[in-house]
Amino acid sequence: MNKSLDQKIGFSLIFSMMLITLFFLGSLVYFIAVRGAGIISWQFLTDVPREAMTKGGVAPAIVGTFYLMLGSVLVALPLGVACAIYLCEYSPKKTIVNLIRISINNLAGVPSVVFGLFGLAVFVKFFGFGVSILSGCLTLGIMVLPNIISASQEALIAVPQSHREASLALGATQWQTIKKVVLPGSLPGILTGVILSIGRVAGETAPILFTAGTFYMRGFPKSPLSETMVLPYHIYALMTEGVHPEFQVKIAYGCAFILLILVLLVSSFAIILRQQQRSRYGI
Repeated sequence: MNKSLDQKIGFSLIFSMMLITLFFLGSLVYFIAVRGAGIISWQFLTDVPREAMTKGGVAPAIVGTFYLMLGSVLVALPLGVACAIYLCEYSPKKTIVNLIRISINNLAGVPSVVFGLFGLAVFVKFFGFGVSILSGCLTLGIMVLPNIISASQEALIAVPQSHREASLALGATQWQTIKKVVLPGSLPGILTGVILSIGRVAGETAPILFTAGTFYMRGFPKSPLSETMVLPYHIYALMTEGVHPEFQVKIAYGCAFILLILVLLVSSFAIILRQQQRSRYGI
């Protein structure tokens, strides 16, 4: 086959697949926006649910979702980065370490309901935190921990070995090399893992159902040991258990639209940080 023709066919296939992907993504956003944007108002964003969740707003669910997103990242990020540093920089090259890496990758594919049951047994029951924001953050943090470890490992490995050798040759210790050379160079990749984790946390329902979520609240959570409303569980409840579907379906689509915007805003903030680090270190 002519090389030019082969290249054109390959480009056409790739371009067509890209257009199909963008079409489905655009259709999803358009569908949610058309169904949900009409109900959005200042009252909807700032008020509490009223009259069997047929009126009022979803402010407690927005606040609860933000708490769980932030809390789970605060739990998973330091643990994930520390684990990745050990596996990449300190661990001996032995079979047991390879088994640990394989296990971490396998944990990333475990269904979220399994993590929810783990959180229920350990944090809610054993430690006595109850159904609370703290239990939810710990459970979701453990759920996304394998993703952050894997992303951090890839980011650390991507830093050229010559950078490490140059730092050590100048008299720096291994820890100083990691802190001053390796971590800054790998930060954009680590933030990529954080962005993916935020998206997964924001869309989960099963772990929240077991550990943190409540069907209805007339106020905001008072402490980390309080239960909370969250947007994914609120959407599920409105669509499956509502007694006034003519009102509640519209509210559910409004919640889905807010959840989409919330994830985009938080992810955009992380993307901006990633780009700043890339510009700063010329990556």
